[in-house]
Amino acid sequence: MSDIGPLLRVDDLEVVFTGRGGKRFQALDGVSLDIRPGETVGLVGESGSGKTTIGRAILGLVPASAGRITFDGRDITRLPARERRELAKDIQVVFQDPYTSLNPSMTIADILAEPLLIQGWTRNDAYGRVRELLDRVHLPSDASSRLPREFSGGQRQRIAIARAIALGPRLIICDEPVSALDLTTQARVLDLLVELQEDTGAAYLFVSHDLGVVRHISHRVTVLYRGDIVEQGDVDQVTARPEHPYTQRLFMSAPVADVAEQRARRERRRQLAAEGEK
Repeated sequence: MSDIGPLLRVDDLEVVFTGRGGKRFQALDGVSLDIRPGETVGLVGESGSGKTTIGRAILGLVPASAGRITFDGRDITRLPARERRELAKDIQVVFQDPYTSLNPSMTIADILAEPLLIQGWTRNDAYGRVRELLDRVHLPSDASSRLPREFSGGQRQRIAIARAIALGPRLIICDEPVSALDLTTQARVLDLLVELQEDTGAAYLFVSHDLGVVRHISHRVTVLYRGDIVEQGDVDQVTARPEHPYTQRLFMSAPVADVAEQRARRERRRQLAAEGEK
């Protein structure tokens, strides 16, 4: 994978929000990263670090104040709306909450067929594709006639993933896709994402606050703190032997089964936090 050029490049990206009274808040300050075809880059940081803003900027949901976003060699930083809609074939998203991201009044078949119909598929082809998608995410075929409220959280996230892969995208932004799920369901959904990546070759930008979750799925990891990248590298290095104090605190925050080790981690995290405040 190291010899393959990047599918996505983010260069010196800045995002500044203006609030009440003209007060400016710099959400991202010169962030740069890249993702190769078929690769998962984990983007990790605590709430407010700016990680979700990166995903939203790539999707065109928030404007870049400075910097450049390039997809497959094409500058997509400030695409017009029509070209952005066309890009949906190649870049898709899985949101954190699988319920609010699904229209509660539509059947699963209609939810999954909608992006296909928008792209010009015939109804027969679109609904035939729906059957394939349900099978790909390991849901029964009779799920197509049901409504989102009839499914568990994990099943709804599988439906959201099915919608994301419907058009065969080359990049999927996964924005905290398992944080609302219990640990067992998290593991199953992560395994599904790995399976689908192996089958389709899609690249993932996987956004999470949990270094343990990122370790499970990523090839490389980028750590974000207050809009700045503080550490980047191979997943084993960053998640098992972090160098930056902030990454070390994230590592110490990850839950472990051993009570004594968990207590020791909490104490070490307090020490790191105290050192960081000095």
